[in-house]
Parts: sequence; C-alpha cells; structure tokens
Amino acid sequence: MTTTRYRVIDRTGGISRRELLKGSAAVAAGAAASTFPAPFVHAADPIVLRYAGTGVNAFNEISTKVKEDLGIELQFTTLTSDDVVKRAVTQPTSFDMLDSEYWMLMKIVPSGNLKGMDTKRIKDYDKIVPIFTKGELPDGSKTTRVGIAPIKVSFLEGQESTKFASEPTQFMTLIPTVYNADTLGIRPDLIKRPIESWAELVNPEFKGKASILNIPAIGIMDAGLVAEATGLIQYGDMGNMTKEEIDKTIAFLIETKKSGQFRALWKEFNESVNLMASGETVIQSMWSPAVTKVRQQGVPCVYQPLKEGYRAWAAGLGIPTHVSGRTEDAAYEFINWYLTGWAGAFLNRQGYYTAAIETAKPHMTEDEWGYWMEGKACKEPIKSPTGEVLAQPGEIRDGGSFWDRMGKVSCWNTVMDEDRYMVRKWNEFVAA
Repeated sequence: MTTTRYRVIDRTGGISRRELLKGSAAVAAGAAASTFPAPFVHAADPIVLRYAGTGVNAFNEISTKVKEDLGIELQFTTLTSDDVVKRAVTQPTSFDMLDSEYWMLMKIVPSGNLKGMDTKRIKDYDKIVPIFTKGELPDGSKTTRVGIAPIKVSFLEGQESTKFASEPTQFMTLIPTVYNADTLGIRPDLIKRPIESWAELVNPEFKGKASILNIPAIGIMDAGLVAEATGLIQYGDMGNMTKEEIDKTIAFLIETKKSGQFRALWKEFNESVNLMASGETVIQSMWSPAVTKVRQQGVPCVYQPLKEGYRAWAAGLGIPTHVSGRTEDAAYEFINWYLTGWAGAFLNRQGYYTAAIETAKPHMTEDEWGYWMEGKACKEPIKSPTGEVLAQPGEIRDGGSFWDRMGKVSCWNTVMDEDRYMVRKWNEFVAA
C-alpha cells in the first residue's frame, strides 16, 4: 500500500490496492548490483509475462531490472483486490502470473485456476521466512492465526489440487514476496498527544477528522480491532465473525458514522494520502506507502504502533493452470530472481518486508538495514526511493524492529464463513 510518483498502468481502469511510489535504484544508497546468475537471458528472443495483481509488487524499477538481468518483459495490469479475485476466477487465461494476497486464495483456489508452485524449482525456498512455511517468526515464536494467516493457505495437497493442505507439501499456492503489519496513520503535529489504541479512531475528540478503509474484507478487521478496543465486543474469533457479531460491529459503525465521526470512507490510495496530507483527517486506517508519500510531501505522518497490535497482510506470486512450457519456465525464472535480494531490498525501503530477508541484506547499507529491520536509530538520513528524506539521523522506524512489528500482529486480512453476509452488511454501513 509525491510530485515524482507514478501510477502502474492499469489497463482495466481500476486503482491498485496499494499504489506504488516511484523508486530508483540509483538513489538507494549502497544498493548492490544484482548477483543473480540468470539461467538464461532471453535477449535474442524476448519473452513477455502478462502480470496481473494488486500492484503490491508491480514496480517499474523491478520490471526494468528483470528485463536487464533476464530479458523477460513484464506487462502489468493492476487491479483492486476484489477485481483480482474476479479476474483470477473468470478470466484465468488473460494473464500468465498472478500477484495475489493470501486472503484472496480462499476464493481463487476452489476455482481450480491456480496450479501449485513446485517448491523444488525455487532456488531460495529455504530462505523464505517461516511465517509462510511454518506459521512462525524467525525466532520460532508462533504467529497469530486469527484471520487468513498465510500458513493456512500456503500449501496444496497436490499441484492440481483445489484443497489446502494442513501440513507443508511440495506445492505452494503462492511463492511469497511481500508482507507488512498495518495500523493507524496519524498527524502528530495536529494531535499533539500519544495515540496508543485502535479505540482512538472513534474518539469524539477527532469527530469529523477520522477515516476508515472501505474495502470490506480489510475494513471489517480494522472495525473489529476498534470495537474490541472500546470494550463493545469480545469476539470469539475476530477473523471469522458470527452473524450476530457482524450485526453488532456494523451497527456500531453506522452509529459512529451518523454521529459525524468519519470525514471519509476511503477506498483508493490517493484518497488516503490526500486526506492526511491536507489535514482533513488526523487519524485513519492507512497503508505503509501512503504514510511514506505524505512524508515525501514534507507533512508529518506516523504509522502508529498500538497496544492491541497490528493487522497484517501478505502477498505472493502464482501461476495459473493454463501456463506451460517456455512461459512457465520464464515465470519460475522471474520468481527465483525475485528472491535473490535486489527486489527484496527495494521492497524493504518502501516500508514493506521481503519474504527472503536473508538475501535482501547484502543489497542494503548497514544503516538502512539497521533502520528498516532492526529498529536501530539511523546514522545517516534515510531516504525514500525517490530521494526524499524520510528519517533524520537518530530517528527509529515507527514500531521498531521487524520482530517488534511482526511479533505484535493480532490478526490477518480475512475471508469469513459469513463473507457474503458481511459484505452485504458492510454496504449498509457505507450507504447509511
């Protein structure tokens, strides 16, 4: 999830779930050149991969680099989260590679349109963080399973199976690429006091100055965190609410909306950025690159750690069942290249986390690694991919280290058993 920003081409007219910031390897100080030994460079006979997804990984810089290293051309089509699901289920032959979030797999995999990724063809499979392979952090501590934790949907029973495996198998639904811990963004210059709880989103102090995300599968989890933090509801399983819990949550949202609490219900990246940068909102559901973009405009913005924890998401790359032969080989080449570190370092500098932490480290300076991953105060200015300063010497990342942030995830984006009912009720909230 600035004057020099670009939009990834959306040939459908939709907006990416996480519109992307224009990055540049040239300004990523200390970034090493790619050391990936390409098995074959498709220079004389270029190959094109039609790439469809939310846009989380669809950076033009990555496209340029992979073409330089492998001779593979990526043709991006970026879509909203809901439209990714629709495209994967109803038009699977319209793309060669799928960039999907893990919660979407609950709707995509049953269609039979996604083949299992053969882990024996993944060179750095053993470098993938165990969040995806074991449901653990690197230190061995378990990650929460509230919502659609990646481990619930990471593996298939067989390459052509439409059933998720309860234990790791040779075949993964997606090869993970990126993930993050989401929270509330705030304007510290306008609030001027500590913000420590999700409950602050509905604090009357911020009446008309708060906003919430209007994507049902994600927004309902933010709403759940808020409702539980206020003491209104204690969910049995927030990631899989009962109809009664959904009713109570939506009633709470409608009452809050009618009171004038929300300035907006935002759905697109730019809406979020503009609301915060303008000061129309001072507290809202937010995505990491949106916080970065606000800061790039010279406006104070903090991705606020909260005592109840973070809502997490994850994404990865998969191959539809119709893909075979040279195209399939190229898809695996690209994914293997992705895990070698250059792309991972690029993602880390966006405020995301790469799936292969170990390989990204050599492509970052010691200071960058300390700031983004270890929670250390930076010694030099930390810059965005476009060169704007995000942190001054002595500052630490919002929320601290990788382990501090990912170790405090309380839930993941989800698809509930009562998903259709939840979406219908959510739309009642939007219309209220």
